[in-house]
Amino acid sequence: MKTLNLSKFSSQASPEILNGLHQIADAEGRKFHAVLDEAFRDYLSKKGFAINRRQMMSHFAQSLQEFEDLYKELAK
Repeated sequence: MKTLNLSKFSSQASPEILNGLHQIADAEGRKFHAVLDEAFRDYLSKKGFAINRRQMMSHFAQSLQEFEDLYKELAK
């Protein structure tokens, strides 16, 4: 599996938001940081910030590799 270049940071959020993100991650069989990253990307897109397409496609390819079995089950 390809390793992502991630940066650690510290912040605060309401317990409801964190709980919601954890519930989504658990329900989708994903890691918390992946759900948080998706939320950040959606927010940036909403605000008009362009995300590097090559990097986005790299993340998409990693997602396909990491969740291949899940995607196959969902496609049934």
